[in-house]
Amino acid sequence: MRVRVVVVLLVVAFGFYAVTIGWRGVLLVADGRPAAVALGVGVLLLPLLGCWAVWRELRFGLATQRLGQELAAAGRLPVDDLPRRPSGRIDRAAAMATFEDQRREVEQRPEDYAAWYSLATAYDAAGDRRRARAAARRAIALHHAAVHNPGH
Repeated sequence: MRVRVVVVLLVVAFGFYAVTIGWRGVLLVADGRPAAVALGVGVLLLPLLGCWAVWRELRFGLATQRLGQELAAAGRLPVDDLPRRPSGRIDRAAAMATFEDQRREVEQRPEDYAAWYSLATAYDAAGDRRRARAAARRAIALHHAAVHNPGH
């Protein structure tokens, strides 16, 4: 629940930013002078680009959450039993060993979205966020295909 509150607060703050900056862009375009219009168009593009990025991240987060909930309900969610340091961070060596196990699992079952989801959690535990997100996106795509094209 705490994460959801933070996300809502960040989206509201971004919304305020987008409206404020967008309004400044409109004022610059309305000025009519070529330099102001050009600057205004550029300023208007910033909130649009930001809206696209926020929308994309929210979609990714919701899809990942839904997939995790579905896997948990089916008893296929990876268990988080890795040893932790006193700081609460996951032990790097244990994370790497788990990562290797999950990587082999994906190599054996490349079309299994649960295996890709587990690989994403293993990448995340190993500290590789970029690859974790890529694996999660692959899991979401495979799940989407399995749900919408069963048997293919």
